[in-house]
Amino acid sequence: MEIIQNLTLPTHVAIIMDGNGRWARKRHLPRVEGHIHGMESVRDVVTTSCELHIPYLTLYAFSKENWVRPTKEVKKLLELLTLYLDQELPLMMEKGIRFNVIGAIEDFPKKIQARINYTLEQTRKNTNLILSIALSYGGRQEILHAVKHLIQDVRKGRIQRITEKTFKKYLYTGNIPDPDLLIRTSGEMRLSNFLLWQIAYTELYVTDILWPDFRKDAYIEALKAFSKRERRFGRVQEE
Repeated sequence: MEIIQNLTLPTHVAIIMDGNGRWARKRHLPRVEGHIHGMESVRDVVTTSCELHIPYLTLYAFSKENWVRPTKEVKKLLELLTLYLDQELPLMMEKGIRFNVIGAIEDFPKKIQARINYTLEQTRKNTNLILSIALSYGGRQEILHAVKHLIQDVRKGRIQRITEKTFKKYLYTGNIPDPDLLIRTSGEMRLSNFLLWQIAYTELYVTDILWPDFRKDAYIEALKAFSKRERRFGRVQEE
């Protein structure tokens, strides 16, 4: 893709997909319509990541807190998740995308857990893109989950010394590099309990574009903005 040939691209992009409800409300449509159109944006960003050979993409789809939304909306979101898994599996196989989930899968109904596990198994040998979907995910909950399992292994004598590198292995993202770029749509200036450990040195990019309107061109703009950043990781600028 010529437009970004000379740009420094991130290895791992994470996205907080926000604004589906507002998108629908502005058009006097049911909220679910925003989620449906948002699925098209997911496909656009996923395929573009493949085209650009970005190896890791993590999307915040359903948070721990989302379970308290109205029952009707939660039910529809679960239906859309099942639909997404069914519809997008052929694309994942065609593009060499490995599906991954971070979060508490056990929170979902057994039928959805089965669909998730089936997709994980079918795509496990794919290597072009690791697509991680955050489902029933919370950053604080992830850290607590990691601490509990780390304590168990310390008590069993499996861990002698606790370091950042050791701790990272107990996170849902243990085998995935930390994000280089975090994109948030809809203009909200908050992290919403997403990847709290992992984004310590991640570049942040916030756009006012609502998620259903965040397509390839908007994604390219975010990547272009990232390429202009100077990442110091606590060091001073070299003269």
